[in-house]
Amino acid sequence: MVGEAGMLGQKPEHIHLLGIAGAAMAPVAGMLNEREFRVTGSDVGVYPPASTLLDSLGIRWNEGFREENLHPVPDLAVVGNIVARGNPEMEYILDEKIPYCSMPQLLEEYFIPGHTSIVVAGTHGKTTTTAMLAWIFHVAGRRPDFLVGGVLPNFNERSYGLGGGEEFIIEGDEYETAFFDRGPKFLHYHPDELILTSLEYDHADIFPDLAAIALQFRRLVNLVPRRGRILIWGESPDLREAVAKAFCPIETFGLTAGCDWYAGDILWQDSATEFRVAFHGSEVTRIRMPVAGKHNVLDALAAIALAYGRGVECEAVEGALATFQGVRKRMEIKGEANGVLVVEDFAHHPTAIRLTLEATRTRWPGRKIWAAIEPRSNTMRRKIFQHVLPDALAVADAVLIGPVNRAQLLEEEERLSPEQIADSLLQRGRPAKAFESSDEIAEYLAENTKTGDMVIVMSNGSFDGLSGKLLEQFRLLAAARK
Repeated sequence: MVGEAGMLGQKPEHIHLLGIAGAAMAPVAGMLNEREFRVTGSDVGVYPPASTLLDSLGIRWNEGFREENLHPVPDLAVVGNIVARGNPEMEYILDEKIPYCSMPQLLEEYFIPGHTSIVVAGTHGKTTTTAMLAWIFHVAGRRPDFLVGGVLPNFNERSYGLGGGEEFIIEGDEYETAFFDRGPKFLHYHPDELILTSLEYDHADIFPDLAAIALQFRRLVNLVPRRGRILIWGESPDLREAVAKAFCPIETFGLTAGCDWYAGDILWQDSATEFRVAFHGSEVTRIRMPVAGKHNVLDALAAIALAYGRGVECEAVEGALATFQGVRKRMEIKGEANGVLVVEDFAHHPTAIRLTLEATRTRWPGRKIWAAIEPRSNTMRRKIFQHVLPDALAVADAVLIGPVNRAQLLEEEERLSPEQIADSLLQRGRPAKAFESSDEIAEYLAENTKTGDMVIVMSNGSFDGLSGKLLEQFRLLAAARK
C-alpha cells in the first residue's frame, strides 16, 4: 500500500525509514544513500552491526519513535514490519497523508526493475546461499546488485552491493511485509530465477501450520515466468509438491544421486570442505571451501547450479567458494580465552540447530561442545517444537538453556519450558540445565569448562551479550592463573 500521494512517477528526495535498524532495513538505507537519496530513520534498541553501518555512512537516525523525527516532512516513509498501529510516527504519517510504502515495495519499485531478479527462499540456508551467490557473481566480474539478511566479511562487512550488473540477487523472506500488507516479503521480488532451499514449519506467530507456509511458497513459484528456472532441494517432498505446477523448468540439487545436481565425495580436511559436483551424472567441478557442514555443501551446490546456468565459468565458482568467508553469526568464531573457544550461530529452529551442531563436531573434532541456546524467535518461544528440540540439542555434549525472551507476552500453556527441555535432555543422558539469565550461564561456564572445550552460543539475537561475557570471564580466569 502506498499513501494517497503515491510514489510512482515522481522520485522522492527525502526518504525516512521506520525501523531503520532491521536486518534488511539498515542495508536498504545504505542502498538509498548510495543512490543519493537523503535518508533518515528511527528505531529502538539500535546496536551493531546496524548502528555501525548507519554511522559509517553518515545516515542520521533517531533512537525511539516520535512525531518530531518526521520534521522536516519526508517525501516518502518506508515502514518496517516491526511497526504497528499506535506507533507515533506511523500515526502522524496517516494523519498528514505522507506517502508510505513497505521495504519490499521500495525494492520492487526502485531497485529490482531493469535487472534479472534472482531470489533465494527457504526455511533454512537462504542467507548463506544468497551470500555465496553474490560472492560468486562478484568474483566472476558480473558486478551484481544484492541484498542479504546478514553481514558479509567478503564485502567489507556490508550486507548489500550496487554493482550495476545484470543480476539483482536477493534473500527472499517468507515473513509478512508490513502491518498493511500481511503477505510475504518475497512476493514483491518477482523472481526470474528462484532457489528454494528447504520448507519446514516456522514463524508460529503468523502461520498456523506448514500448509499455510507451503501456500505462500506455491504463490512465489507461480510468479516465475516460463523462461525462468527454479532450483529446489530435491530431497524435500514438500518442495517437490510446492513446484509441481510451475510453468518453468525445475532442477533439483542434493546429496543423493537421483538429483539433477549432486554433491558427492564430501570430505573435511585441513580446515576445508571438499566435494565433487555432478550435473546429470557428469562431473562439473570440484570444490574446496573453508566452511563446514553438509548444510553448507547444499547451500554451495544451489549457488553453483544457479551460477552455472547463467554462464559463470567454473574457475570463478571454484575461486569464489575457496575464498568465501561465511556470514556473521553463522558458526562465527568470537574468540578463545583460557583455552575455551567461543562460537556464535544464528540457529533458531530444531533442524538448523541439529545441522549446526553436527557441523561443529566436524569442524572442531575432539572438543567438548557446550551449547547455550536462547529461545528468542517467535517460534522458539512457543511449545511448537518442545518435543523435537531435545533431539536436536542432544548432538551437543552439554546444553544450557536461557530464559524465554519476552516470556511475559505468552500464556504459560503456550510458552516453551526450558526446564522441561533440560529434563528431556537429562533423560537422554545429556547434561543440561535451565538458567534465569545470561549472567548465570556465563558464571556457570566459567566454573565448569576446561581447556580444549568450546561453547556455541545459539540465538537469533544478541543473547544479552553472552559471547562477550563468556570471553571476559575466561580472560579473567586466564589472568588469575598467571
